[in-house]
Amino acid sequence: MRIVCLSAEAADICARIGAWPEVVAVSAFAPQEGLDPRPVAGGFSTGDCERVAGFAPDLVITFSDVQADLTAQLVRAGCAVLATNQRSLTEIAQTIRLIGGAVGRTREAAQLADEFSDALDALRCAAEPRPCVYFEEWFDPMISGIAWVGELIELCGGIDLFRSRRGKAARERRLDSGEVIAANPDIILASWCGKPVNLDAIRRRPGFDAIKAVRDDEVHALDSDVILQPGPRVLEGAGVMRRLFDGWRARCAVA
Repeated sequence: MRIVCLSAEAADICARIGAWPEVVAVSAFAPQEGLDPRPVAGGFSTGDCERVAGFAPDLVITFSDVQADLTAQLVRAGCAVLATNQRSLTEIAQTIRLIGGAVGRTREAAQLADEFSDALDALRCAAEPRPCVYFEEWFDPMISGIAWVGELIELCGGIDLFRSRRGKAARERRLDSGEVIAANPDIILASWCGKPVNLDAIRRRPGFDAIKAVRDDEVHALDSDVILQPGPRVLEGAGVMRRLFDGWRARCAVA
């Protein structure tokens, strides 16, 4: 079987369930550390149908509305395409199983999905107090965290201040500075997809000096690779969150 993974998490899942030998090309952001490297078929939002089809894939795995047009082009070009659209932690586990079934690794995928769910349970925290958290996925316009990020915040013992904005589309999660200032988060977490976070720029925003997170130096960056790719690697981002929240609670106890 010849598989092309056009999202980083699909490549990661294939590697973890033993299907890497069948992967013939990946997206630009796919993790390949410790693996026999594969050629890049394109960027996440800049895929080229002709280039992808040139790898003669038996299956192409795409993700989300961002790749919807490319998915349609590939189908019209005669490619078999599995388009996933996971947006929650439950859907991530389901997608692991779905990809495993599609590539002939059902048993391995079921084990990985179970391990993913068990690891989430191990991160669960009910300790008090719970920090109020603003997660920033993009800065211009300001966009709050997608559904699985908000779920991780609450699972790790925080309060997702913009829980009501967990719509699937980025436009449903747009904010203005006034909303963040009024929410007055205890912690600001930022992870900008494909771009390093500028923490100083966040702190210097007009009015942000009144926010508790800025005053208390609780503005932190997370690597987008471990939080914004809806696959097993979000566990790494969740681990960082849990440590930050535990540290915040410890400082509150001393104060």
